[in-house]
Amino acid sequence: MKAKLASFVASFGLPRLIITGFLLALFILAPIVGVDLPMQITNVINRFSWNAILVLAMVPMVHSGCGLNFGLPLGIISGLLGATLSLEFGFTGPMSFVMAVVISTPFALVLGMGYGALLNRIKGGEMMIATYVGFSSVSFMCMMWLLLPYHKADMVWGLAGKGLRTTISLEGYYDKVLSNFLQINIGKISIPTGALLLFALLAVAMWAFLHTKTGTAMTAVGSNPTFAKAAGIKVDKIRMLSVVMSTWLAAIGILVYEQGFGFIQLYMAPFYMALPAVSAILIGGASVNKATIVNVILGTLLFQGIVTMTPTVMNSVIHTDMSEVIRVIASNGMILYALTRRSEVSR
Repeated sequence: MKAKLASFVASFGLPRLIITGFLLALFILAPIVGVDLPMQITNVINRFSWNAILVLAMVPMVHSGCGLNFGLPLGIISGLLGATLSLEFGFTGPMSFVMAVVISTPFALVLGMGYGALLNRIKGGEMMIATYVGFSSVSFMCMMWLLLPYHKADMVWGLAGKGLRTTISLEGYYDKVLSNFLQINIGKISIPTGALLLFALLAVAMWAFLHTKTGTAMTAVGSNPTFAKAAGIKVDKIRMLSVVMSTWLAAIGILVYEQGFGFIQLYMAPFYMALPAVSAILIGGASVNKATIVNVILGTLLFQGIVTMTPTVMNSVIHTDMSEVIRVIASNGMILYALTRRSEVSR
């Protein structure tokens, strides 16, 4: 019995076991301290549905050996361009979401190809270069959101009549378009069926792709590029494909996040999306050269569960509103653990 327990702890990971136990303790403690447990369960499920595709975007680059995608903001910017142009062109309701996906796709493909070409020239330092790409793309777009010729009244600054606002409401556009689709209500718990179905569809598609000839080649490139090249696999082409896939998934992921959140957030907002996604997949059990769909699901649940539950429960315990401070501490603590774990794995 002890041997089986030790084997389980070793395979699951003691830190991950502690995080899981802490999350379960928060759920148990919630009703005791007066927290509305069904509402918190709904919040955790919602946050999972908003963020899961962004975490899924890590998988292809990990499999190809390009490492963790710290350049995720590049794909997010593609999604933001699709979203803002969809609104600018006058699309409303569910069609605005469909058109945001359509418009963002060519941006993601072009930017992903350029990003992939850059990473192919800097083999071995992909994650460092990806970080610079993420930083510089966000900074560049901070200028472009002010300079691009948007004119829609509910998007631009009212006084100047130009330059996009920091936050744009999606009311009347694609606010909750997926979350409300086939929504299931069990008592006070609401399940955003549409958003979860889209994640499930993309996750199954990713799993199926990784079991195709091209997907197997991608895994081979990530495991041993020299052997893959000797076997006739075009290493650079496969690596670029993985980067394009990751960039496109990030574009779709931010659109799903926006529909659940209800707003488009511009300027520095994309800068804060990469580290939580990287941390989530690492907490879920992935490494710099191996990631599975299970890692995505488990990591997103743990990360978003802790970030959602900790501030609410702690506020009720200490009877003081420190939710944002506690959320920052909890999220940054998990990010620190995840990045430290990444370094240990890579040595």
